[in-house]
Amino acid sequence: MIELTETTSSAIASEFVKARRRAGSPAMGMVMTLVFVVDEADAAETMKAARTASREHPARVLGVILGNGRGQSRVDAQVGIGSGWTGETAFIRLSGEVTKHPESVVLPLLLPDSPVVVWWPSKAPDNPAEDPLGRLARRRITDAAAVPRNKARAMLTQCRAYAPGNTDLAWTRITTWRALLAAALDQNPGKVVAASVTAERISPSADLLSAWLSDRLRVDVDRKSSDGPGITSVVLETKRGPVSIVREDGKLATLSTPGDPDRPVALKRRGIDELLAEELRRLDPDDVYAATVKKMVKLNAKGTSVRTKKATA
Repeated sequence: MIELTETTSSAIASEFVKARRRAGSPAMGMVMTLVFVVDEADAAETMKAARTASREHPARVLGVILGNGRGQSRVDAQVGIGSGWTGETAFIRLSGEVTKHPESVVLPLLLPDSPVVVWWPSKAPDNPAEDPLGRLARRRITDAAAVPRNKARAMLTQCRAYAPGNTDLAWTRITTWRALLAAALDQNPGKVVAASVTAERISPSADLLSAWLSDRLRVDVDRKSSDGPGITSVVLETKRGPVSIVREDGKLATLSTPGDPDRPVALKRRGIDELLAEELRRLDPDDVYAATVKKMVKLNAKGTSVRTKKATA
């Protein structure tokens, strides 16, 4: 990694070329530009997750680290290739007035003729598609569960501001839950007459799962609370009996269906790097997510989406 102090976008781009030549790789097969936006406190953990995800998706990774917005504009960077990264990396620290206009630094560094993904690992703009960086992207990734407080409100804000290309890692966290529930219903095709989702009281993923079930099954969904971790159970009431998935330790779940013995199912909570890698596999809009967030907004308007009660033993 080469340190550049008080630098510019053109100097960073020039250093990319020099780094490739030093490595003996004048051309690299990168499939996208991944931009993440963080504060200094979250930078190290975010870099680690992006490095792991980049092994599956070789990319030019631009880490935009926002510093103090006071004083004169200053751009510092670390630029290089290798060191566990499959593409090029630039960690760009902004301070002063330029923190209000990060797109002016990022735009000249985007790979030509390739998709751009912008990821906000913690606090995200209320409307990512209208954010100056978000406008540059085909995909915009947020994470309502990572905000320090008001997670449910943060998720609802993202739902209301949905635009094609938006997604939230709270949605990605329930991919395996949705797959298991769909498979269970394929094997037990009886009509679902009621449903419940039990999870930690503040769980954007549980709120989305409830909205997804309500939208797909056309039933009311009881949102119950537990001590977690995360989502602990989903129960679908059918005319043949309940179909349930119960996960109390965040690792192993029990699948119960009418007339069949209980089955253990691996349902481990996944790390940020796995969630990010999954989202980078698709660069087209997620129509199912779009329908789910629309349903969540509608339920909230009716005052039913936050109907949460403590689960009884």
